[in-house]
Amino acid sequence: MNDLNRNIRIEDYDYPLPESRIAFYPAAQRDDSKLLIFNKKEGKITDAVFHQLPDFLNENHWLVFNDSKVIHARLQVHNATGAAIEIFCLEPLSPSIDPAVAFTLSGSVTWKCMVGNARKWKHPIEIEVPLHERVIHVRAERGEAVEGTFEVTFTWPDADVSFAEWVEAYGKVPLPPYIRRDAEDSDMERYQTVYARYDGSVAAPTAGLHFTDDLLHTLNVKGVETEYVTLHVGAGTFKPVSSETIGGHFMHEEKILITESFIRKLLDNKDKQLVAVGTTVTRTLESLFVIGAKLHLGLDNPLVVEQWEIYDNPEIHKVSVEQSLAAILSYLQAHDTDMLRAATRLIILPTYTRHIVGGLITNFHQPKSTLLLLISNFLGEDWHRIYQHALDNGYRFLSYGDANLYY
Repeated sequence: MNDLNRNIRIEDYDYPLPESRIAFYPAAQRDDSKLLIFNKKEGKITDAVFHQLPDFLNENHWLVFNDSKVIHARLQVHNATGAAIEIFCLEPLSPSIDPAVAFTLSGSVTWKCMVGNARKWKHPIEIEVPLHERVIHVRAERGEAVEGTFEVTFTWPDADVSFAEWVEAYGKVPLPPYIRRDAEDSDMERYQTVYARYDGSVAAPTAGLHFTDDLLHTLNVKGVETEYVTLHVGAGTFKPVSSETIGGHFMHEEKILITESFIRKLLDNKDKQLVAVGTTVTRTLESLFVIGAKLHLGLDNPLVVEQWEIYDNPEIHKVSVEQSLAAILSYLQAHDTDMLRAATRLIILPTYTRHIVGGLITNFHQPKSTLLLLISNFLGEDWHRIYQHALDNGYRFLSYGDANLYY
């Protein structure tokens, strides 16, 4: 069975996407985006507007959001001769790999970064950051290349200034590469969800960009509960599948944080349909199941979900959701913590059996991407029909584009 999974051909998940259909800017109002509804039982497509979402949900649904916050991860600097160099901060390496900690540090931090025009960076670069009516002098030193990325160490003498403070002041919003324009001031608000809380993402969990505070209130009044988990989105989410089959693709690792109270709520709401707001929430919650199953089975390294292990080990699927979540609660209690901190490389293929997520709100995704494979897990071969309907009916695609509800 695993050979069947690894041999999935990425060319079977291709479709023509003209650049004119890629949204370079968001809708004027967040919830004025189009909304394509697909009811899986009826096989029916309905066209709507996003602010009509409460018309399609009720007290038997609950929504789970990703509250990770996009950082200004793109730093545009110059070397001593004036050559332009771009540093794209991906994830912290030291003195802490935990983004929640790394952003609070001062003095010196080391990050894994992508570097544009790296051949021009031979000596440390001095960065002047205007902040609170003074200038912070940051020194950036580049390490050796490892698999296309670099270790970059930033040092600055101001003990009262955190990494987050000067990066937010100096850096640019890291718009996806297919949005072919420079970041503008408006992107600081619009490429961020209204409920973003925890610094750590270098790409927005874009399904959430359509929600407003008023819409969230309307959903709650109607009896649709809302909850939050955290997955810090990495730049690998845009990594194309370059191999002929998915078996040749290496999934990027992303950090997840889930509270004990949320896990208990999962147990209390198992009779409701959980609708994930975005592919990141889907990966987070399905990874949560795998983590619990590994704890229940006593498997090695339970807090890291590897790309293929759920396909390689059929015993994981035999664990019930209740057993999985109970094992996590026992682990948290034994370690005297109310927060699960873990990492995932899980790839969700069309053949994957979902254990927690019932429905999905998401945008339209790139051809030949792992996200389109995840979408086909919900839609089967209907994804062709749905995407063609969107192309035929003026929907806008990708991060700033329109939305879908599959349930």
